[in-house]
Amino acid sequence: MTELHFTHETDASRYTLHRGDDLVSVLDYRDDGRTVAMTRAYTVPTFRGHGYAGEVVERAVAELERAGDRTVIPVCWYVADWFSAHPDRSGILAERRSA
Repeated sequence: MTELHFTHETDASRYTLHRGDDLVSVLDYRDDGRTVAMTRAYTVPTFRGHGYAGEVVERAVAELERAGDRTVIPVCWYVADWFSAHPDRSGILAERRSA
């Protein structure tokens, strides 16, 4: 299997996952200095079904956990579902405010 390469492209406000030279998945976000709103997880259609979106979210969350200076708002449905499937990682989620 070709090695996966994870990058954080701060200028583009996104995390990317490449398999060899191919871009396979992207996680877009907005960062306000306190929270990171994960707005869109996307996998290139020809690479879907291999878990790449989950991998890019996993690696982005791990990077944010290591940094320890931001919380996450899962705007994208896929990211919200990922956190539901990984409740042990919910410590990084921003607290919801009641209306």
